[in-house]
Amino acid sequence: MTQGRSIRLFLVDGTPNGLLTAEIMNWTGHVLTGPRSRLSELVQRPECGRTGIYFLVGTDPEGDLRPLVYIGESDDVATRLKQHNRPEDKGGKDFWEKVCLITSKDQNLTKAHVKYLESLLIQKAGAVGRCKLANGTAHEYVGLPESDRADMAFFIEQVRTVLPVLGLDFLRSTTKITPSSGLERPVPTQPELNQSVSASPRLKMEVKRQNIVAFAQEVEGEFVVLEGSIARGEWIDLKHNYRHLYKQLCDEGVLMDDGNGFKIFTRDYGFTSPSPAAAIVAGRAANGRVDWKVEATGQSYADWQDQQVNAAASMPNEGDDG
Repeated sequence: MTQGRSIRLFLVDGTPNGLLTAEIMNWTGHVLTGPRSRLSELVQRPECGRTGIYFLVGTDPEGDLRPLVYIGESDDVATRLKQHNRPEDKGGKDFWEKVCLITSKDQNLTKAHVKYLESLLIQKAGAVGRCKLANGTAHEYVGLPESDRADMAFFIEQVRTVLPVLGLDFLRSTTKITPSSGLERPVPTQPELNQSVSASPRLKMEVKRQNIVAFAQEVEGEFVVLEGSIARGEWIDLKHNYRHLYKQLCDEGVLMDDGNGFKIFTRDYGFTSPSPAAAIVAGRAANGRVDWKVEATGQSYADWQDQQVNAAASMPNEGDDG
């Protein structure tokens, strides 16, 4: 089983929507985050005078459903954030609504470290694909000794652990659970899962009139449609908001024409819940809790989940004597 970890969160002013700090036991990193509306207070914090990396996060004005993120570094983050707070026509950035700053408690991060971290984080965010990057082309920075690069690799993994706890998911990878199948149309094979990964049984959805078959698994809190699954060739429910997600997945190459009038998932793709996953497969609004079935039994996802909850509730607690 995966080892548990402790993350210490501190509400600076006692309110959930104000400034917040986060630390992980045995990690020298320190996280400070807050809304743009509290920037005047945030820049007065001592962390903002240190060398660090930062993320500006907001809504994409061009309508992309993913957050728009800018990743930067500075040896005086307060000054840099003041620059970003200017209007767009004066060299600032208008889109961002939240800032997250990461520094070191022992103040051992150097300018070379944060330039390396910035370069690597831009690459990782682009590869993960959970956000739209506001950065230009990332310059690869390799000017660090091997030992420092190893330290920064560990540092980044801690960053990727703590950010989702703060509601910032753009660096979190989707667990790869199927073998590569290219753009062919085979049924995805049963994935070989690491025992430390919590996953549902393989689920199946069919739109029989359209000869559509898709497979999925729920892994680490995400509903992942498997590579090689088939979806409707076009979106048919013009009133439903998921049409924007369908178009986005087509534009990004997650869904591509299979040559037979359908779309095919070119890679595993994680959704927030079963219903958007079912809607993309069906090309219209769908109830994923009903439409996804356990492949081995035909049981609906809703019934399977209810069975798991009831089974867990009937088990004695660890502290019970009997």
